[in-house]
Amino acid sequence: MKVTPLSIPDVLLIEPHVFEDSRGCFFESFRDDLFRKETSLKVSFVQDNHVSSRRGVLRGLHYQLPPHAQGKLVRVIQGEVLDIALDIRRSSPTFGKHVINILSAKNKKQIWIPEGFAHGFLTLSRNSEFLYKVTSLYKADFERSILWNDPILNISWPANIDIITSPRDSKSEAFSKAYIFEDL
Repeated sequence: MKVTPLSIPDVLLIEPHVFEDSRGCFFESFRDDLFRKETSLKVSFVQDNHVSSRRGVLRGLHYQLPPHAQGKLVRVIQGEVLDIALDIRRSSPTFGKHVINILSAKNKKQIWIPEGFAHGFLTLSRNSEFLYKVTSLYKADFERSILWNDPILNISWPANIDIITSPRDSKSEAFSKAYIFEDL
């Protein structure tokens, strides 16, 4: 496994070692001891989630409030997505900044997104299957969302895709009114 800090250093790009031959490929998508060793993180995952989306579906920018804030390890097993992690930790030097990555079944890359970030993704392919592990159980009363197209965030979404959101995501809070993590 290769771990690379991104432009927001707490967000990590994780690339598994893939063994390929004429039959196909094999790789360990997650191995706790290697994850801990290579990332220096001491997290426990308590829930796995699986999301299926069609082209143009945008989910996010979601997060959960403390004490149920979630760290996420995300990956794609079918198709391709544009993945966004937005830093909402007020004391962070990258507060209000975001990182964008392409995750796909082909590139097998994963992203570690720590607590204190809002997260979202846009399906670029015909369909996508998106998997993610979380460090805290889902709690509906603690879930929040930041408006995906808030002009303050200046996220470069592809112009050639008609974006589809849920009614809930289309009514998300503006970044200026969102809950901000004060002490992470």
